[in-house]
Amino acid sequence: MALKQHLAQKLEQRLSPQQIQLMKLLQVPTMELDQRVKQEIEENPALEEGADFEEDDFGDQQEDDYDDNDDLEFDISEYIDEEGSDYKTRANNTSKDDEERVIPLSGEQSFQDRLTEQLHLLDLNETQFMITDTIIGNLDESGYLNREIEAIVDDLAFSANISTTEEEVLEMLQVIQELDPAGVGARDLQECLLIQINRMQDGDITKYTSKIILEQCFEEFTKKHYDKIIKKLEIEDNDLKEAIDIILRLNPKPGGSMKEASKNHQQIIPDFMITEFEGTLELSLNGRNAPELKVSREYEQMLRTYAEGAKTSRSDKEALMFVKQKLDGAKWFIDAIKQRQNTLLTTMHAIMEYQREYFLTGDEVNMKPMILKDIAEMVGLDISTISRVANSKYVQTNFGIFALKYFFSESLSTDSGEEVSTREVKKILTDAIEAENKRKPLTDEKLMELLKDKGYNIARRTVAKYREQLNIPVARLRKEL
Repeated sequence: MALKQHLAQKLEQRLSPQQIQLMKLLQVPTMELDQRVKQEIEENPALEEGADFEEDDFGDQQEDDYDDNDDLEFDISEYIDEEGSDYKTRANNTSKDDEERVIPLSGEQSFQDRLTEQLHLLDLNETQFMITDTIIGNLDESGYLNREIEAIVDDLAFSANISTTEEEVLEMLQVIQELDPAGVGARDLQECLLIQINRMQDGDITKYTSKIILEQCFEEFTKKHYDKIIKKLEIEDNDLKEAIDIILRLNPKPGGSMKEASKNHQQIIPDFMITEFEGTLELSLNGRNAPELKVSREYEQMLRTYAEGAKTSRSDKEALMFVKQKLDGAKWFIDAIKQRQNTLLTTMHAIMEYQREYFLTGDEVNMKPMILKDIAEMVGLDISTISRVANSKYVQTNFGIFALKYFFSESLSTDSGEEVSTREVKKILTDAIEAENKRKPLTDEKLMELLKDKGYNIARRTVAKYREQLNIPVARLRKEL
């Protein structure tokens, strides 16, 4: 058996606990920072909330000279704050008597629960209620029933031990379709729209025309073949337009709208504020959820007692090591918060200078192409650090509140060789589509030619990609009468 030996060189980079803590804090938005600070205070008794106004002079400190345990040797002066902390995260302009304001959030209720509540108001026996409840449980987020009736019959037989027929299930499905919102319980889009239009029937001829279009010309309607509808139904252009306007006002996702109405909306608190005054931009950091922090005086007193020679048993030494660890943790956390603020300000200031023209005008055309690498090179930080700063952070400007990721975009070259942001191209596409003749909307080919006339050499496939990113349908689906 041959013995093989080889020499390998391996390079590893390990982050210190302080660096790991800083990286985690950088990702935390201002809205969540308060909770993170409170959690740290609960876990570390050496960390306290509040301003440190008292300044104590402990005099000359004695050196620790334990010969039997090198782990206990440390400089006491590093842990006793003689000059007071200059750390400050926000102005001390509140008192303990100020009322703590909490943003109330309503509890979320699914649209299935709301449908079930309506069922309790109906005169249904136990079997009927079980059938309707099973049907509601099979509705998707949009309010549609995508399962076969036969499969529901089998579910009731095996899971609830209820013997029923497809006719009975269909009868209960009609009961659900009479509930609010109108259209819920439909098996396809056509049925969903018909349920809604039937509830609107009041002898109006236009609504009747809308119903006939949905019943007899649904495929032509979805493909916007209006000429075929006019020919098939023998109606005028104006009659068709009025009928289609009614159809377009219907809700294609009744369950989705109900879910959206019950959703909790969390308030966005900007991490930065940029104000403009006479052509000058001013940047400030929101310190609302960053309370003043200090190291516990009681823990510093323990170390002072130790420095004065109160050395007794091994248990005392272990207790002092515990104090040392907690003081280290408190100082690291305060330093990490301070570094976080400095990193945020440095990064945001670089973004502000890079996009100065946009912050002064608010015009997307003035948005310069910018990637993470550009900012990383300006501030001398790693790209991953810039990514953490940009993640889940918001800035308040004179033109609204924006996510930091909004200002990052790719670039492309014009005929003159100038680098422009893809956001600028998307703005031109949006303006062109808004100004187009809706009877003859611009195709991707026409949009490509329009951009080339403005100096942007973009392929038709790229135009289609940008259009899809803007959630703009193809020309055929944008056509109007």
